[in-house]
Amino acid sequence: MGSHFSFMTQQSSSNHNDNNNENNFDDFLNLEPDIDRFPEKTDDKIINRIDKTLPSLPIVYWNKNKNQPKFYKNESCARFPSIYELEFNNIYWQTLVTSNGTFQLYGAYYDVRRFSRIGPAVRILGMINRIEPTVKTYCQFWFENEKEPVFVKTLEYKYIWYKKWGNYKQGIYQPYLIACQIPSKHKGKVPSVSLVEKPCNNATNNIRVIYNHSANGRKKEFAVCVKGLDFLHEDLSVRLVEWIELLHILGADKVFFYQLQVHPNISKVLNYYEAKGKVSVTPLTLPGGQPNLPGFQHLYLTKRVNYKRQNELIPYNDCLYKNLYTYEYVALLDIDEVIMPIKTLKIKNETRASYNFRNVYFLDDLSHAHGWFKDIPRYMHMLQHVYRAVNYTKPNQYVKCFHNPERALTLHNHFPLACLGQSCTTYAVETEDAQLQHYRADCVRTLKKTCMEFRQNSVIDSTIWKHKKELIRRTTETLLNLGFFNRGKFQSTAAVPT
Repeated sequence: MGSHFSFMTQQSSSNHNDNNNENNFDDFLNLEPDIDRFPEKTDDKIINRIDKTLPSLPIVYWNKNKNQPKFYKNESCARFPSIYELEFNNIYWQTLVTSNGTFQLYGAYYDVRRFSRIGPAVRILGMINRIEPTVKTYCQFWFENEKEPVFVKTLEYKYIWYKKWGNYKQGIYQPYLIACQIPSKHKGKVPSVSLVEKPCNNATNNIRVIYNHSANGRKKEFAVCVKGLDFLHEDLSVRLVEWIELLHILGADKVFFYQLQVHPNISKVLNYYEAKGKVSVTPLTLPGGQPNLPGFQHLYLTKRVNYKRQNELIPYNDCLYKNLYTYEYVALLDIDEVIMPIKTLKIKNETRASYNFRNVYFLDDLSHAHGWFKDIPRYMHMLQHVYRAVNYTKPNQYVKCFHNPERALTLHNHFPLACLGQSCTTYAVETEDAQLQHYRADCVRTLKKTCMEFRQNSVIDSTIWKHKKELIRRTTETLLNLGFFNRGKFQSTAAVPT
């Protein structure tokens, strides 16, 4: 009886719900899903978007010339490649497979620097899975208003590494800078270049030749280049804001970031500064069969340090060559490093390829024993950490430099590897004039033995406090604008330190 009653109750309830559903059904007919109703983008808009996202692809030049017959003698020889025929690798790389090695090409650059002994040239940055490559290759230069490509034999494969550092094995992708001279009768800029094994080959790559320069020909003072950011799970956003603001206070015009994988809050910070024109962010992948899956890529770069170091040379040198004619100097820094002037710095002898600064550690736990400084917000990491090791690391070890783009040919993290016109000359800046302040939890692995000495002998160094008020104001305003604070705690923007 109870079961029958329960069934009847459920049936009655079901009938009641059906009636309600029927009453509500007419309301459904008037619902309108909220979807993107912007008109479909035209081909021109898509091309402009691709041009910004993938600057190494000469898509604008290709679109302009796609219906023009461009080849050598006949269409079976050195035909101007369609972008749909190119062989891409991991989004940002283009591939050349030869009879003796595979090339992964990242960027190409117009080099007309006065100290270059080879004269006007196109330099191609990439990786080759060969040590001391012997295969002969050719550049196919594609000029405006010329039907036929110009063939030039590759002049050199400049190795951007020292074999004593390791990973010197066939089959491992190695960083190279490839040079092709521009024939004297072709004076103009080269819009794009293809690299092939034989002159008549139809290319599987076509790379835009970058030539960034200011309209008035004047260079800005200096920029900072940052290797591929790999902080997928580590939220360093607040420290990043303080670091970017300090660099601009110290005179940096722009910070050029390369990005592998980052935390969403870091993306928010970078997008904010990019919209203001203070930073540039270039997405980056690893070429060949190396992993690009978030997380897995981080493990790979952590466990295979030499692979990591070799891959870092691509963004460093891309940043150099994109800024050959726009900055007097470029500095390669990590986001825990600052070149801090002790006195007013002005370079008088501009013949040096680089100016290097001694490294000194501001280790996290050196300040912990002394507590917080009450007149400085706790979120200002560098301002709070003013205890450093008494001793600097040895001269020419772990230094960072201001590099002169007029003279540097290839760059490593710490110093130039090759220079134009002469050997790489560097000037060691005295520590009473400036220093490389390195903010870390611990010393680098190779300094484990001396790290205890650094910890046991510390001194307060408040040089950064010269910029305290301005740095606090700028950092706090940015964090407020980005929503890192509850604005209710501030009655007005006047509450921001001034």
